[in-house]
Amino acid sequence: MNSLATSAIVFVCVFGGALVGFLLRRILPEDHLNAASRDLVKLGIGTIATMSALVLGLLVASAKNSYDAQGRELTEMAAKVILLDRVLAHYGPDANEARGVLRDGVAGFIERTWPKDRTHRPIHPPAAAPEFVYQKIQDLTPVTEVQRSLQNRALNIAMDVGQTRWLMIEQGFSPASGPLLIVVVFSLAITFASFGLHAPPNGTVLATFFLSALSVSGVMFLILEMYAPLGGFIEISDAPLRAALGYLGQ
Repeated sequence: MNSLATSAIVFVCVFGGALVGFLLRRILPEDHLNAASRDLVKLGIGTIATMSALVLGLLVASAKNSYDAQGRELTEMAAKVILLDRVLAHYGPDANEARGVLRDGVAGFIERTWPKDRTHRPIHPPAAAPEFVYQKIQDLTPVTEVQRSLQNRALNIAMDVGQTRWLMIEQGFSPASGPLLIVVVFSLAITFASFGLHAPPNGTVLATFFLSALSVSGVMFLILEMYAPLGGFIEISDAPLRAALGYLGQ
């Protein structure tokens, strides 16, 4: 289920909770709504709201950590790509073909991951480019000890680049924790039901609940989008790789 559909479900649950509270206000006996009952309900809902805030904080922290981790990995991959190109440049003219494959692979990765036409974005980038670069480096025939050392170093860096790239792809398939989402949504629905139970059913209150539920669902949408920084609404910047692309082949 995508982020937009999930956030829509959150909106329905939260706003629906407020409407259920309005309904309960009409059908419950008067002694269930007296001052003593109201105070006890507020005490219980205060506890629920506090726990909801804690769980929501865990979700935000988890999403932010995932988003920042992919940003750091992208920057690290860009640095390793530049280093790989420089190592191949020091190897000599025989490595020019490998450098060309590396540059084409980086350009293709950028185009596929941050395309101009976002409607045809692939689920994830294909996996062939790093293997092609590795194979080209493996096919080199070093003559001197220095070239042999540079080839080994280039192979290690190419392996690291491929590993980082696959790590980013796999992290893109790590969604938010389902139990955490369920607990947060259920707690918020109960909280809004309590608000509706003790609020006068007029247009101003209804509009406030509507906007509050819309805000909560919007926050949930942003949290879920941070788990998909390579294909979601909140993307990590492609600036590190584009900057690296400018250094390749020089």
